[in-house]
Amino acid sequence: MAEARVRPLSDTKALPAFPGVTRRTLASGDRLTLVRIEVERDHTVPEHVHPHEQAGTVIVGRISIRIGDTTTVCDEGDSYLIPGDVPHEVTALEPTTLLECFSPVREEFAHD
Repeated sequence: MAEARVRPLSDTKALPAFPGVTRRTLASGDRLTLVRIEVERDHTVPEHVHPHEQAGTVIVGRISIRIGDTTTVCDEGDSYLIPGDVPHEVTALEPTTLLECFSPVREEFAHD
């Protein structure tokens, strides 16, 4: 069982994910991983797919998000759900901060 803990943002590492995109693992337990993603304007998280269910919200900024064959613009406060194994891509229309949760745990992010 995961231990309860509090982790200050200053204790996390901003890691490059793609050009103009950084990610910080905020918390990871037995069943989920919480990640903060920052995307510079006009930069893209390229199309990818993974088995994890992914839910997110736009904390600051505005994105164009393609999930499968559907593209939508999400503004500050909007949220999205991406089922596992569905191709998706995000482009920042302005400087953007996203908060995303993955289940099951994203092992490649869990110990950052």
